[in-house]
Amino acid sequence: MTTTAEDLDPLIIAEEWTSAGRDVALATVIDTWGSAPRPTGSHLVVDGQGNFHGSVSGGCVEGAVVAEALEVIESGNARMLEFGVADETAWRVGLLCGGRIRVYVERLV
Repeated sequence: MTTTAEDLDPLIIAEEWTSAGRDVALATVIDTWGSAPRPTGSHLVVDGQGNFHGSVSGGCVEGAVVAEALEVIESGNARMLEFGVADETAWRVGLLCGGRIRVYVERLV
């Protein structure tokens, strides 16, 4: 079976999961400053069981977004998340440079 761009698009996955009756949250990168691994408009879709598809950042940020998305699914209340690290701190933890991202997480119905 050939994988197409549509198979990998988190928005298509979100639609499929929602149509299948799964509780779903969508996280979207809405702003970036400095170094950010994913551009504005990147998506991560999460279901109520903690399954996810797509990416908004990577590493510990992605895990935190999944955890927040589960809470958004439970409460129904959207959240604005901001993650960042200063250049000095980034160097100490092994990153090349600092940056910040803002991620909006909403429940899909």
